[in-house]
Amino acid sequence: MKTIASYIRPKAGIIAFELVIKITGTVTELLLPWMLSVILDDYVPVRDLKGIFAWGTLMMVSAAFAFICNVAANRISCGTSRDITRRIRQDLFIRVTGLSCAQIDELTVPSLLSRLTSDTYNVHQMIDRMQRLGVRAPILLIGGIAVTFTMEPVLTLVLLCILPLLGLLVFMVSRNGIRLYTRTQIALDEMVRRTRESIAGIRVIQALSKTDYEEARFDRANAEVADRDQKATMLMNITNPMMNLMLNTGLTLVIVLGAYRVDRGITKPGTIIAFLSYFTIILNALMMVSRLFVMYSKGVAGARRIEEVLEAPEDLPILAFGRDEKADSRTDMLVSECSEAHSHADDMTAADVDGDSAAEMLPGALKKPVPEICFDHVSFSYGKVEDDIKDISFRLYKGETLGIIGPTGSGKSTILSLLLRFYDPSSGTVSIRGRDVRSMPGNELHSLFGTVFQNDFIFSGDIRSNIDFGRGLDEERIRAAIDTAQAGYIYEKKDGLLEYVAANGSNLSGGQKQRLLLSRAFAGDAEILLLDDSSSALDYRTDALLRRALGRDCRDATKLIVAQRVSSIRNADHILVLEEGREVGYGTHEELMRDCDSYREIARIQMEEVE
Repeated sequence: MKTIASYIRPKAGIIAFELVIKITGTVTELLLPWMLSVILDDYVPVRDLKGIFAWGTLMMVSAAFAFICNVAANRISCGTSRDITRRIRQDLFIRVTGLSCAQIDELTVPSLLSRLTSDTYNVHQMIDRMQRLGVRAPILLIGGIAVTFTMEPVLTLVLLCILPLLGLLVFMVSRNGIRLYTRTQIALDEMVRRTRESIAGIRVIQALSKTDYEEARFDRANAEVADRDQKATMLMNITNPMMNLMLNTGLTLVIVLGAYRVDRGITKPGTIIAFLSYFTIILNALMMVSRLFVMYSKGVAGARRIEEVLEAPEDLPILAFGRDEKADSRTDMLVSECSEAHSHADDMTAADVDGDSAAEMLPGALKKPVPEICFDHVSFSYGKVEDDIKDISFRLYKGETLGIIGPTGSGKSTILSLLLRFYDPSSGTVSIRGRDVRSMPGNELHSLFGTVFQNDFIFSGDIRSNIDFGRGLDEERIRAAIDTAQAGYIYEKKDGLLEYVAANGSNLSGGQKQRLLLSRAFAGDAEILLLDDSSSALDYRTDALLRRALGRDCRDATKLIVAQRVSSIRNADHILVLEEGREVGYGTHEELMRDCDSYREIARIQMEEVE
């Protein structure tokens, strides 16, 4: 279990060393008023210049020593808090990238961004201030009270009467402050979401003249953040005026009583001056404590939100299929069903096939190799209420192409998400080469795929780095992928492969973006290609050239192509037609044109549009 405390423990040694330095410097600083009282009471009245000079020199040396200790301690605390926060932010980013799609849907992207930025900053401030003020303030407060009690017990009682009231005030304010700052961060998440949406859709907003509407929406979210932050800040700021009122009242009583005691000869003037200095030190220490509780309230609220992500359970665990007899039996059944070799199943035993070798052709036992991809009665629901896809079954062998077509929202992209294991099916099995995808580690599974999604991402940088995507591909492979993707426009750019591309490809046309994304998918020489509506922005001629190049250059890759155009998938080995998450047709183009009304209607409408 990863908590913020687990990141602090490795730094315990250096923090302890820093605390020793901090305590030494603070205690030395605390003795300065006492030294002043000795000079005023013992040496000034008798005009002992030698004693005054000696004690004055000691005060200067002590002040310099305290300054050096405090500076050194602050530098160490700054370094440790920086390192701790860097590790927290790094692990948080890694955990965020490892969350399942369902967990990201639940937490929301704006909230995750806020936790990575403002929440980690608040934790950094808390760790840093706790090392600085968290040590210094209590020592000055308690030490100041202890020294004044030895110097003037009667006047110290005035201060002791006030401290319980101050402690109760700080406790009540800080407890409610954590709750209010948590609500403020939630409102900030909403404002970040509004901001991201508005920036992403800025062109649409301007084109539809909806700038005023978006400004009003943002203003409401911004006002909510400001209102909640104001309530939290006003609550925390109660401590300062209340402390000042109580402490200044006490200071007035000390001056009055001190003057009376000096007049009666009970105490000395130097003691009263030192006492007033200590009273000021105690006042400043309490102000530090109040600021510390503000930082603590923000930091704890942020830490809880960070820990919620760090401690998020593994939503898609790797299951150990194929490791025992039951798993072997399940694998045998899956291989048998998907290969359509029931007539030969009697010749195969559990020892013939195990989970690790199910991807290979079984010699003599089966007529065909194990399917590259097999969906076996798969159903899935995003909301866990009603299935978004229901009872989907198909199988593809190596090198085959499956086209998926259907109305918007029919579940086409969901099939690809299940194959990539972004989600787990509610029922049924998704397997690759006879292995359930739930038994495959993420890196092993995803290394098989080259993908282009509907709303894929292009990051700012040059074209080459967008295609390479950190894989270290050679120039020959990148150029081959560009040729396959019909992205020859790249060579016409002024800087060619080094041409700058803006974030999300905003300086490219829709067709150019799609061909760049296709180049990225082809460059990896993937064994399985998932193309989700990846040619919708291409003209018919370019689309035809792309399909021809795909069949020529990627003939060995198994391909799943989600398309809106019948022309994009008519030559596929198999075509799956979906409606409302259900299969309404499966076969070749000719078979579906003969037997599937839905497919035939889609084809008729599109042919009329082309004409």
